[in-house]
Amino acid sequence: MNETEALRDKGSAAIPDTQRAAELHGARDVRIATRPVPSPAPDEVLVRVTAVGVCGSDVHFYQDGHLGDWQVEEPLVLGHEAGGAIVSVGADVDPGRIGERVSIEPQHPSTTSRETLRGAYNLDPDMRFYAVPGTDGAFQEYVTIQSHFAFAIPDSVSDEAAALMEPLSVAIATARKAGIQPGDRVLIAGAGPIGIVTAQVARAFGAADVIISDIAEARRKSALTFGATAAIDPAAGGLDEIAGTVDAFIDASGAAPAVKSGILTVRPGGRVVLVGMGLDELPLPISRIQNLELVVTGVFRYANTWPTAISLVADGRVDLDRMVTGRFGLDRVTDALESTANPATIKSVVTPAAADDAPESP
Repeated sequence: MNETEALRDKGSAAIPDTQRAAELHGARDVRIATRPVPSPAPDEVLVRVTAVGVCGSDVHFYQDGHLGDWQVEEPLVLGHEAGGAIVSVGADVDPGRIGERVSIEPQHPSTTSRETLRGAYNLDPDMRFYAVPGTDGAFQEYVTIQSHFAFAIPDSVSDEAAALMEPLSVAIATARKAGIQPGDRVLIAGAGPIGIVTAQVARAFGAADVIISDIAEARRKSALTFGATAAIDPAAGGLDEIAGTVDAFIDASGAAPAVKSGILTVRPGGRVVLVGMGLDELPLPISRIQNLELVVTGVFRYANTWPTAISLVADGRVDLDRMVTGRFGLDRVTDALESTANPATIKSVVTPAAADDAPESP
C-alpha cells in the first residue's frame, strides 16, 4: 500500500495532535517549536506538507525581521511555496479528496471585495497570505488551506514541482501582463529563480528570442540551459546592441540600473513589467515612455494561474525539478535560507514531512 492509499484508508486517524514548525522570532532568529496540528474549517483541507520552496521574501523576513511595511512582531512560520497530500477535510469538502497530492495556492482573499469580484483577488486589500505577519506559512508539517486553493496534481508531477507551482505562477502572471505572443522578443533582467522560470514560460508562450541579462556569469550560463536564447552581461554594455528591439522587458532583479537600461531596449508600443523586489522609488525616462507609448506595469503575486502552471509542468514545457539545487530538513531551515546567498543556488527546498530523514544538501 502506497502513502496515498494509506491516507485514504486511515483518514484523520493518522493525524497527530502536535507538529513541528520552524518559527521566525526576529531577524536571523529561527527556532523549532511544537504546535497543535490545525483542524480544517468547513471549506478547508488539511495538508501534510512534503516540500516548500525558499522564496526571496522569506529571506528578507529572515535577514531583516520585516519586509516593507510588514513587521515580524510575534513568531511567524515562513514558507509559501508548498505542496503535499490532503489528510483531512472540512465538513463541506468531499472526503474523497483525502489522499490527493496537491499544490497549494497560498492565498485566502475576501470573497466580497471589489477586487475579488472582478477576478483580481490577488489585489484584495484584506488578503491573508501564507508567511506574511498574521498568517503562518508552510515551514511546518501540516497546514490548512481552502479546498479550492489545493490543486490536485498528476502522478507525473513531483512533490518539489508541486511546491514550485507558486513561483511558476508568478512567471505566468508576468508573461500575461507582458502580452507575450509567438514570435516575440523578450528581455529579462535577473537570472535568479523568477528570471529563470519566467524565461521558461516565455518560451512556452511562443517567444522566439528570450534574452537574459545578469551581472553574474554563473547565472547567465545557467539561464542558457533553461530556455534563454542569449545571455548578456549588462556591465559590459551588451544591452546597447538591442536598444529599441524587444517587444517586452521584464525586470526580475529589483535593481534600479536594470530597470532603467531595460526600458531603453523596448520597441515603440512595447511593454515593461516590473516583478523584482527591492525598489520603492526610482526615476523613469518619462518622455521615452510617452513618446513610444510604452506600457509600464507591475505584478503582485497572481490570480487564476494554477491550472496553467500544472499543465505546463505536466506537459514538459516547464522544468521545475531541475531548478532545485538544495534540499533541507525542517531542522535546517536556517541553512536553507542562508543558502540563497550562494550564486550557484537556484532553488532551495525544505521538506517538513521528512524532517529527520530528508536528503539534505551539504
